[in-house]
Parts: sequence; C-alpha cells; structure tokens
Amino acid sequence: MSDKIKLKHARDLLLARLVELESLESSAQSRDSIELDQSKVGRLSRMDALQQQAMLDANRARGRGERLRIEAALRRVDEGLYGYCVECDEPIAQGRLDFDPATALCIECAQKAEKDN
Repeated sequence: MSDKIKLKHARDLLLARLVELESLESSAQSRDSIELDQSKVGRLSRMDALQQQAMLDANRARGRGERLRIEAALRRVDEGLYGYCVECDEPIAQGRLDFDPATALCIECAQKAEKDN
C-alpha cells in the first residue's frame, strides 16, 4: 500500500472515530446528570445513582481525551508528520498505527513514558 493510501486510510479511520465520539457524546448529553431526590430513593439507590454519575463523568473525560488525541493525529496528517514519533521522530511501526491510528509515540518512547509514570 502506498504512503498516500495509508495516510488517506488513517485519516478516514480517525474521522470515523471522531464522528462516533460525537454521537456518543450527544447521546450522553441527552441523559445529562442524574438527579438525587433523597426523599424518593433509599440509601442503596442513592449510592447507585452516585456511582452511575461518576461513571458517566469518567466516560466523558475519557471521550474528551480521545478526541484530543484524534485531533492531534489529524493535525500530524495535515502537516506531513503522521507516522513519526512525537518524542524521537523515528517512524512508528505500521502495526501500532493500524491498532491505534491516533498513537503519537513509537513503542520504545511509549514504554519509556509508561515507566516514568
């Protein structure tokens, strides 16, 4: 597969995931925050509602993080930097890009970053 075709394929995958995230985000917004009417629910129901709210907040944060990663990857495509590690400028393995088109680090830099955290 030529580099131009690989870039188009990566861009298409990234854009499709961005659309999917927007769809998930809009459906989550329609569910909005969970109200806690303590006069109508018992202790366990309140705990469930709080847990559901925490999970919803975590999912929203995860979605925002993924959106930022995708937008950064799309910028790298536009700038001709896609497929190169943002830390060491070495090429990122194609298998790694196939698995996660938004990845910004080669395996060595990713492992180093993981170790540092």
